[in-house]
Amino acid sequence: MTSATPLHSAHRYRLPAIVLHWLLAVALLGLLGMGWYMTGLPFSPQRLKLYNWHKWAGMAVLALGLLRVVWRLAHKPPPLPAQISAAMPAWQRLAHHGVQYLLYALCLAVPLLGWAYSSAAGFPVVFLGLVPLPDLLAVDKPLAEAIKPWHAVAAYTLAALAAVHIAAALKHHWVDRDGLLTRMLPGRA
Repeated sequence: MTSATPLHSAHRYRLPAIVLHWLLAVALLGLLGMGWYMTGLPFSPQRLKLYNWHKWAGMAVLALGLLRVVWRLAHKPPPLPAQISAAMPAWQRLAHHGVQYLLYALCLAVPLLGWAYSSAAGFPVVFLGLVPLPDLLAVDKPLAEAIKPWHAVAAYTLAALAAVHIAAALKHHWVDRDGLLTRMLPGRA
């Protein structure tokens, strides 16, 4: 099978899964970039504004991640085409599923850890500057300092797994030329 060979529609993800996938991908890339940039800024109104935007976007990612997980639980993903599955070593199939599950888990864990950190640090999360969200934890500065590195480690782990996911998709598209990437591309029958 080559990348020019279209996959049967039974092997493609449904439109809601595709839309949620790409919305999450764009949001996560933006959040990771913003998080990396803002932490290097000196204390300033600009840094505070970016932290608030980061928290808003994090809550949006949490909502999108929850929607994606609910969709996935309610709708079985399409099977790998037989030719791709047969050509893929067992460790790649295991990695394929393992990375997907870890990405789902981290799309939920990273924003929850950020929200917990903000709550424990005494910084409320006000979505879009309009909707105050409840604190997950009571103010506890030592707890906040204990949670903070977990948010960073989880975010960097998410970034690393996303890079592996992207690299694998591009390898299938350009090296294997098996059409696997087209399962998640919008507008391709």
